[in-house]
Amino acid sequence: MPSETQQLGIDLAKVVGAEHVISETDIGERYRVDITKAYTSRPAFLIRPATTEQVAAVVQLAAAHHTPVTVIGGQTGTVGSAVPCDSGIALSLERMNRIIEIDVLSMTMTVEAGCLLQLAQEAAENAGAFLPLDLGARGSAMIGGVIGTNAGGNRVLRWGMMRDMVIGLEAVLADGTVISSLTKMLKDNAGYNWKHLLIGSEGTLGIVTRAVLRLRPLPTTRQTALVATASFRECVQVLRRLEVALSGRLSSFEVMWEDFYARITEAQLVARPRPLPLGYPVYALIEAMGGDEEGDHAQFERALNGLLETSAIQDAVIAQSERERQALWAVREDMQLGIAPMRPFRSYDVSMGVSDMPAFVEVARQNVSTAFPNAQMIFYGHIGDGNLHAIVTIGAQMDKEIQLRLDSSIYQAVRDVNGSISAEHGIGVSRAHFLSWTRSPRELQLMRSLKQVLDPQNLLNPGKLLDADQRT
Repeated sequence: MPSETQQLGIDLAKVVGAEHVISETDIGERYRVDITKAYTSRPAFLIRPATTEQVAAVVQLAAAHHTPVTVIGGQTGTVGSAVPCDSGIALSLERMNRIIEIDVLSMTMTVEAGCLLQLAQEAAENAGAFLPLDLGARGSAMIGGVIGTNAGGNRVLRWGMMRDMVIGLEAVLADGTVISSLTKMLKDNAGYNWKHLLIGSEGTLGIVTRAVLRLRPLPTTRQTALVATASFRECVQVLRRLEVALSGRLSSFEVMWEDFYARITEAQLVARPRPLPLGYPVYALIEAMGGDEEGDHAQFERALNGLLETSAIQDAVIAQSERERQALWAVREDMQLGIAPMRPFRSYDVSMGVSDMPAFVEVARQNVSTAFPNAQMIFYGHIGDGNLHAIVTIGAQMDKEIQLRLDSSIYQAVRDVNGSISAEHGIGVSRAHFLSWTRSPRELQLMRSLKQVLDPQNLLNPGKLLDADQRT
């Protein structure tokens, strides 16, 4: 007579096919380890369903056997959100990767959750439309994952986060119920908007299987520049003036402190020259997108020349070709050579009011340097939406106690400016200890109540977000 685990495997095979049920030691590392390799596990099964109905059946079986389920995406998160539970089910939606429909009249795309972001972008562009969400992990991040973390990326300034692009949603709840509202309507005020409850919930309240995404008309022009300013304050003034001068076409404004710029460009000198000299406190990568080939470029140059004349900008370089545009973006996105010598490091994505960013950076540097005198730090981020990234190393391996001290140093600086400990990657495991630093007791209780109602057995991605929360 088979054991309970063996029987679950037999039942799962009946749902998705035996070739799509992988057991224990046969499960590849990609499904068990996150990108940081800080979290690993030994799930009992890797399941690869092909339809929403199969997902629902898998979840029903999991509920019947009291077995936890964690959705596996592109594993590009940094907080352990998508690492499955030991003896649980790792649910990969990689077979559910279809683009079901592109409706250029409604400007929508209906897509399955396992579709890669880059493939969705390319399909929209081939249809003459534009999916604005863009981030460095576009080639591996799945649509379900970016919905689960409410990803933002490089164009939040103009088009918003993933939440702003999700119109319709289909999901499987913890009891296997399929809830679907694959609408193309932009406005729907008929009762509670449950879709927004699932967006950013890290797979703890439901499993997204399909989505209707909002598209935009495809821009036909793109202007890119790298600028340097004498201070963070002047950098923000440049942002605000460009928002007006470019008539709403400003799509990206990526800020980089000098330590980041120096480290990354130094590592890239073997492949390309440094686009601007060192010596400026703050650098910003600027991009505008529009539809007037001649007018847009002229407007962009006029705006930057005006800022140079008033010394709001100290120096600037404008890309004159696609190759030069890619070279400028490489300063912000091609980071691996630059940060490799910092390993092992801790990475952070935090948010706060834009005016609070300089204070946060100063206090974070002080806190970390006091605790770890040999520490090195670099800061960069999406200034338009108040999202900053920090990469910190102490020049040695970090055990859990050291990681906790380092996290405390950074998150204390976040708390001082009334910010959030997570702007993009979610809470997962690594930040759950600090959730109460960014959410009030009543907010936490409301979150727990919602979790209890939607997942009373605590089977959907347990051990993440709320489960590990401890008041500090």
